Amino acid sequence: MSTSALRTAASGMNAQQINIQVISNNIANISTTAFKKNRPEFQDLIYQEIRTNPQNLDVPGIVENPEAVVQVGTGVKSSTTQKIFTQGDLQQTGQQLDIAIHGEGFFQLRKPDGSYVYTRDGSFKLSADGTIVSTNGNVLEPGFTIDQDSLGVEITRDGRVNIIDYSGEKAELGTLDIARFLNPGGLRALGDNLYQETAESGDPIIGTPGDESFGELSQGYLEASNVDIVEEMVNMITAQRAYEINSKTVKTVDDMMQIANNLKR
Repeated sequence: MSTSALRTAASGMNAQQINIQVISNNIANISTTAFKKNRPEFQDLIYQEIRTNPQNLDVPGIVENPEAVVQVGTGVKSSTTQKIFTQGDLQQTGQQLDIAIHGEGFFQLRKPDGSYVYTRDGSFKLSADGTIVSTNGNVLEPGFTIDQDSLGVEITRDGRVNIIDYSGEKAELGTLDIARFLNPGGLRALGDNLYQETAESGDPIIGTPGDESFGELSQGYLEASNVDIVEEMVNMITAQRAYEINSKTVKTVDDMMQIANNLKR
């Protein structure tokens, strides 16, 4: 039983170590554009059933009840981490290719191999040939090429992309559609502010910004991280105390085993 208690306490320490790692990653990305915080999720392990009645039936007056059992848990395990896609604050940058989504949705990016990834990071740039690309060089769908002789770019709240020439005339290049998912928490995080669709997230639903269930675009703004530093500090203190209590459980079980070993017959 003592060794079982040791393993149970050790599982608690391991779970809180993972919890601290997730919290540390959230805090480290507090300044990352459009970063979405993670929440660790845990599950209890299998239960053991221990009989509570004595097994010695030779004692008069004692009748064994086979249904009298106590369920004793064997610890905890980390099941998954969940992305929390709450809205981050919008910060004004004044850059014409900085775009923030206010509401639900993701920008669609086409990688060099033709596959698609998704992001909330709207800090776009121009490539050498005038194509609007993300920071890591993926093309913003459906693909816009800006003439070098253009004075500027205008992106409306409903996704219309216009170029402005030196005479002040506007020419529409197309519409910047965005994607949403029925279960965005099921997206796979790839790093570099990128996400990939999975069976859990479902297929992307493409729509026009501002339409029902789709967020609007804000040119000249970027979305900040949704990490709340106060909340993360509280979570870190709670995880630290839980780790400490589990470590004291290990020490207590060790002391009990030492006492038992020192008993004289």
